[in-house]
Amino acid sequence: MIEGQEGVTWEEWLALAQAAERAGLEALFRSDHYRSIVRGGEAGSLDAWSVLSALAARTDRIRLGTLVSPVTFRHASVLAKCAATAHAISGGRVELGIGGGWYAAEHETYGFAFPPVGERMDELDRQLEEVRRQWSDAGDVWPKPSPRPNVIVGGAAKPRTVRAAVSHADEYNTTFPTLDEARLRRRAVDEAARAAGREPLTFSMMVGCTVGRDRADADERVSAWWAVTGRDSAPPLTGTVDEVATRLREYEAAGVERVMLQHLAHEDVEMVAVLGDVASACA
Repeated sequence: MIEGQEGVTWEEWLALAQAAERAGLEALFRSDHYRSIVRGGEAGSLDAWSVLSALAARTDRIRLGTLVSPVTFRHASVLAKCAATAHAISGGRVELGIGGGWYAAEHETYGFAFPPVGERMDELDRQLEEVRRQWSDAGDVWPKPSPRPNVIVGGAAKPRTVRAAVSHADEYNTTFPTLDEARLRRRAVDEAARAAGREPLTFSMMVGCTVGRDRADADERVSAWWAVTGRDSAPPLTGTVDEVATRLREYEAAGVERVMLQHLAHEDVEMVAVLGDVASACA
């Protein structure tokens, strides 16, 4: 999981994607923000869906997706077409994460409307319904993505996002949960799906990480993370390959089925290979 708004260049995107393929990772996800959140200054973002379409043409295996595209950035038809286009280029490897949007500063910078949260949640419901309609039932919208892209909705398992996900999505993603929070959020999503009479959603999480092959390597990456973020604490998943793999197995036992590992020091392409070792250790 790469935070594209933190100044990731096209050359870096290509290196990260190719490293993910070599490492045997399942997917490369990216944020969909336009303005930097952590680095500030002249850091910013290349457009998420343009980048994913380009990476789709330069990769062979990894899945590619947003986590998440805000409904405030694009008309539903534009979002549906962007995702369908990237999906076609990739040969069916694209996933759409979609959310209400939250970062007020980037809306002001780029001139996007930023209505109250209730209105943004209403728009999330509307866009989810319309995107799915255009991909399936709309008789005048072509071409249709096949197989249909996986749709992800995220949040802290509050009623509005859970309801939206149960109605329209395949997966629910939650961010930075503790083990106890992961259990409770998984339970809330499962109960809502059961009440709606549908199969359980895939339950995933996004969490920050720094990983090394040994203690010295891990400590060096924590120092780099401090330099990037200006924080004096480590991300939630920090340690050697074996330590992080053990922690991930604990999250698996708590109901987490997929993990998007946030890599903030994106210049460190070598850590992608280390994440491949983590994935192998968890298999």
